[in-house]
Amino acid sequence: MALTTPSATHFPAAERPFSALILDFVGVLTADAGSALRAWCLAQGLDAEAWRRTLNHDPEASRLYTELEAGRLSQAEWNRRVAPVLGVPEHENLMGRAWTGVRPADDMITLARSARQAGLTVALLSNSFGLDPYDPYEALGVWELFDVTVISEREGIAKPDPAIYQLTLDRLGLPGEACVFVDDHPRNLPPAEALGITTVLADGQPGTAARIAALLGVPAAP
Repeated sequence: MALTTPSATHFPAAERPFSALILDFVGVLTADAGSALRAWCLAQGLDAEAWRRTLNHDPEASRLYTELEAGRLSQAEWNRRVAPVLGVPEHENLMGRAWTGVRPADDMITLARSARQAGLTVALLSNSFGLDPYDPYEALGVWELFDVTVISEREGIAKPDPAIYQLTLDRLGLPGEACVFVDDHPRNLPPAEALGITTVLADGQPGTAARIAALLGVPAAP
């Protein structure tokens, strides 16, 4: 079921329509990663779109990223093999260097804290891009937000594989109808909806966090 926008009512805990909030990472808990990555590319003397273009459109780089997401390739090895494709001479901690300017999305992090304080279970469902040597969740300080974490690297499966959504529900111990899932990629929403999960597309529009708070029946801030 897709999002409808309710009035901003703060429900008593016993009357809240949902029991869990499931959040993606990039594009949900990060603030405009694309701009930060473009700035990094320019600082390296690359075209501003070099990172996006290489990862999305170079066949070998795209294949390696898929392997990285599923945990079949270490981040260190990904760094070593993608640096020459990208045109960067130094491969050490390539991912961490590229991500150095990415910042957390304060409004969504505040919402996660508010939801948890209000008694909802908060879960991370993320297609990861390695944890070592660069841990993006640690770098942006989001690990402590979650009661449940489902990371593609650790599970060997990635969104939009329906199995990773079912795994998330199993770990939450909840039916889909009790959960709201937020992701910035439209293709990642239908498998969640098929399990009865209410979905929200994080499209970068102002007020998204407030709309999700209203849907959950919790304050936008703790």
